[in-house]
Amino acid sequence: MSNLYLVSFGEIALKGENRPFFERILIQRIKQALSNFENVSIRKTHGRIYCFADGPKEEVIGRLKKVFGIVSISPAYPCELDMDSIKAAALSAIKEMDYNGKTFKVETRRPNKSFPLKSPDVSREVGAHILKNLKGIKVDVHHPDIEVNVEIREKGFVYYERMPGPGGLPLGCNGKAVLLLSGGIDSPVAGYMIMKRGVEIEPVYFHSFPFTSDRAKEKVIDLCRVLAAYSGGMRLHVVNFTDVLKQLGTKGTDELLTILMRRMMVRISQEIAARVGAKALVTGESIGQVASQTMEALNATNEVAKIPIFRPVIGFDKVEIMDMAKKIGTYDISIEPYADCCTVFVPEHPLTRPEIDAVHEAEEKFDIEELTKTGLEDVEVIEVV
Repeated sequence: MSNLYLVSFGEIALKGENRPFFERILIQRIKQALSNFENVSIRKTHGRIYCFADGPKEEVIGRLKKVFGIVSISPAYPCELDMDSIKAAALSAIKEMDYNGKTFKVETRRPNKSFPLKSPDVSREVGAHILKNLKGIKVDVHHPDIEVNVEIREKGFVYYERMPGPGGLPLGCNGKAVLLLSGGIDSPVAGYMIMKRGVEIEPVYFHSFPFTSDRAKEKVIDLCRVLAAYSGGMRLHVVNFTDVLKQLGTKGTDELLTILMRRMMVRISQEIAARVGAKALVTGESIGQVASQTMEALNATNEVAKIPIFRPVIGFDKVEIMDMAKKIGTYDISIEPYADCCTVFVPEHPLTRPEIDAVHEAEEKFDIEELTKTGLEDVEVIEVV
């Protein structure tokens, strides 16, 4: 028989009449995550999803830990609805671990009220069976080292681990957005956080060779690979931004260059969003962190947007963003010393609180429509898995 994993979900359970929609998408994402394993089958009951799959447990659990919507994963032993079977399953479960010198308790849930014994009685009998058959283990109902869980449903289930999943909502239940992805620390974290809310992402990277190296581009692809592990794959759009930047830097607008550059990125990105059916842009901006992220600068960027710009890390400080980057596995890649255009083309004395009229005056020196077309002429699309 294939190994069984009990999957629990949290926020989805609060969705009322829309709950079946979210559950259906979550099951689709689980099937996608486990597609490389043999004998995969998935069954849903109230509050639980049962996943059966062959293969190394660590690998299966590793895949499930990257499915948004999952709160916890528990390798489980199924058994018949009689006390002998439940006791045997509990004993087998606890024998899997290093129990010598440890304490334990048994916790029972009984959604199936037709089962003749009540939850405390089941826990007491299972605990007594474990004590009788194993040496070197003691009961501690308050602070046990091991908690053996018994669930009485249409069948019996025994498990002793609850490994955390990412939580959130299943990917794809809230549409699609374009992520402005640099090689820095912040934007990959923003992408992860918006994905956790059920939004699929299509990253856009602005490449400026030879001012930025091809290694900077590879770094962004590596970041996409980390994010793609949570989605099953994604498309990276690489914009050749060199000609746009060259023109922006020719007419004495140095102090406003960062703002002008950000406004052009938004214009180009929202055109790409229209092509791929995305309804919003996502950035890694955190208010006050750099010159282009003051209230005035963000307002100047927002002005050219025709669709919403989501900023998931807007209220985070740098340490909080770094901690999240380490957690999701992007930090070590982000700190590689290959700069993107947002770093290379920072003016020596940027305006931190630009007046919108001054921004308009600076842009009047350029053919903005033509610059946008230039940015869209040479977009490379890379399938990342």
